[in-house]
Amino acid sequence: MSDIWAVVPVKEFEGAKHRLSPLLSPEQRRLLAETMLADVLDAVAGAKRLAGILLITLEPGAKAMAERLGARVETEGAREGHTGAVVAGRRILAREGRGGFITMPGDIPAVRADEIDAVLAAHRPAPSFTISPAHDDLGSNAVVCSPPESVPLRFGENSYFPHLEAARAQGIEPTILRQPGIAMDIDHPVDLDMFLRLPQSKGTRTRTLLGQFGLG
Repeated sequence: MSDIWAVVPVKEFEGAKHRLSPLLSPEQRRLLAETMLADVLDAVAGAKRLAGILLITLEPGAKAMAERLGARVETEGAREGHTGAVVAGRRILAREGRGGFITMPGDIPAVRADEIDAVLAAHRPAPSFTISPAHDDLGSNAVVCSPPESVPLRFGENSYFPHLEAARAQGIEPTILRQPGIAMDIDHPVDLDMFLRLPQSKGTRTRTLLGQFGLG
């Protein structure tokens, strides 16, 4: 097992996924955010190449999920957006002398443990940077850095190519590995349709929930 930790930033479920408001009520969006995270954490917990799991969050529901899995929870950076939370998580791991980290969002519910292991298997010895992009080549849905603070990170809807440039600016040629479950983040109404058509969405909690909403 390598000394790579998973860092998962989690916003509060209340008010989550507002861009899905044309299709889902506030309560449905809250349930969706919670259910997607449960699917993601199932995959992370099943990955064989991880040394540990670190959630950066103030959300009590996420904390409870993490505790059931034996994962660690920290609040440092939890109010600083996605980038701020990831940066805080990797700063914690760097202080502790960890070898590296992989970060993924909580809204890629089709991700599988073997996809995570495949990305980690492709990751080269330090200093190194590996990325698995979103389906539209805009988002950076999984990023691996060794050592933890080796490449500056800034997440957002157009972060994939800037992250490639950031790695190269540090003298690191990025490894790119596409995975269908990692690629399928759910932010917009069109993403729900794409997720439901993805074969590996079958059997996820999220697909079952969307069916209960009349969308599956």
